[in-house]
Amino acid sequence: MSVNVGDPIPQATVFNKDLEPVDLAAYGRGRPLVILFFPGSFTSVCEKELCTFRDSMAAYNEVGAQVVGISVDTPFCQTAFAEKNRIDYPLLSDFNKEAIRAFGVVLPELKGLKELAQRAAFVADAEGKIRWAWIADNPGQEPPYDEVAAAVRAL
Repeated sequence: MSVNVGDPIPQATVFNKDLEPVDLAAYGRGRPLVILFFPGSFTSVCEKELCTFRDSMAAYNEVGAQVVGISVDTPFCQTAFAEKNRIDYPLLSDFNKEAIRAFGVVLPELKGLKELAQRAAFVADAEGKIRWAWIADNPGQEPPYDEVAAAVRAL
């Protein structure tokens, strides 16, 4: 079951590039939070998506929003991917698959790989409530970038 608009950010622990645990439910408190789930680093659609958000960061920074990307890749892979693409917002590792299960965005199988993150985007307000949500019908589908930005501006 996926998270719905109005629900609080679910409790899940992910890891930052330094292998430090991050409580996702507490991470964005006090400011808007954009959570981007993506299937895997170093893939073409994921690279395009995360770079599109990188190129739009000025708009998110103007309203004080934090953007994070999450996949089941290791923190080491996330760091290399961020460095290669000059991504300056946090990429968090859900290697233990807590977040994808808590948000209900488990992609059961992709070309033989089991339990990746389904491509999804969530916008939470400063109190940690989900205010906008989108889940891709297939992993090749990009998020509606303009709708994500509009949802953040509406907070």
